[in-house]
Amino acid sequence: MTKKKLLITSDAFLPHWDGVARFLSEIIPRIKEDFDITVIAPKFEGNKPEIEGVKIIQMPLLKIQFADTYFSRFQFKRIKRIVARHDIVFCQTIGTIGIAAIRAARKLRKPIISYMHIIEWELAPKSLKRFRWISRIFTRWLAKKLYNKCKLMLVPSTEVADELSMIGVKTMKSVVHLGTDTHKFMPPADKAAAKNKLGIDPKNIVIGYCGRISREKDLVTLYRAFTQLRKDNSDIILMIVGSGITEHSVLFKDKRGVIMPGSVNDVVPYLQAMDIFVLPSLIETTSLATMEAMSCGLPVLSTRVGLAKEYIKHKTNGMFFPKRNIYILRKKIEQLINDKELRLRLGKNARKTIEEKFSWERTVKEIKRVLGAF
Repeated sequence: MTKKKLLITSDAFLPHWDGVARFLSEIIPRIKEDFDITVIAPKFEGNKPEIEGVKIIQMPLLKIQFADTYFSRFQFKRIKRIVARHDIVFCQTIGTIGIAAIRAARKLRKPIISYMHIIEWELAPKSLKRFRWISRIFTRWLAKKLYNKCKLMLVPSTEVADELSMIGVKTMKSVVHLGTDTHKFMPPADKAAAKNKLGIDPKNIVIGYCGRISREKDLVTLYRAFTQLRKDNSDIILMIVGSGITEHSVLFKDKRGVIMPGSVNDVVPYLQAMDIFVLPSLIETTSLATMEAMSCGLPVLSTRVGLAKEYIKHKTNGMFFPKRNIYILRKKIEQLINDKELRLRLGKNARKTIEEKFSWERTVKEIKRVLGAF
């Protein structure tokens, strides 16, 4: 039986790690036996990603950067030729590559399925210092225009589906939750050994974050809560794993007690060395990084954002704190530092939640079903 030719388009991909890149790195190897896959993505600095049996076409980057978002050259004619050779277009983003792919597929009457990883019109203003309202209006208009050209919108939660409907996206929507590789993201056999592996004193309590370093993640609140705590707790460490906008990197750089390894291909050793995971974000859809931390048995402190409001149960597998509230975050961290039994209980329940409800197997099964129907 001839495989359907699937074109995956994304303005975010390896070797530049973020939530979309992680999603694709998990999904593509699991569906490549069912489809003949080609990926169009930006040519980020670093080694070209290789996935056996998958063709990857890289588009050159422009020197223009919007907040922490990068843009490829707009090559509509080239992308249109590629789209013409495929049966289905699976779009991940609406940057220059996503826009060209959706327009081309529409002209060629190819089915377009889009997975909405972020709420673009909410994210864009929070990523900027100026012109936020203009950015919000334009991005919302663009999203509505493009997503109404799709045959199907895949969304990580009913909340995101409702957001799309509210701005006038009439395309049919289907909820497909993201998953976590619970065999890879596991609690460490020995927490002390996990810390030693990274050169951290096992006696230190490690407070951590993993993901993009950007304004909407509000890492400033986490950092300020940490600096207040460190005045009375010299044995605590703050570990920020990821990369992003320069001003945040400068803020954390060379600060006592702060570890910043940058973007890493394998985040598991870093998660396993943490004792507490914090998500201080102002906006999220799913937060795959938080689910991976929970899969590693970490107690999570999070703002009430996106799907986290559903999979985190307050005082059962994690705890919530108000956005931008340094005082309450500090008190919650302090509570977990002083109560090891609570840390372990929340972490154990966090792992159980992910194992039972958020495996990649479930996600892949649903994506295969959806793509196979076109």
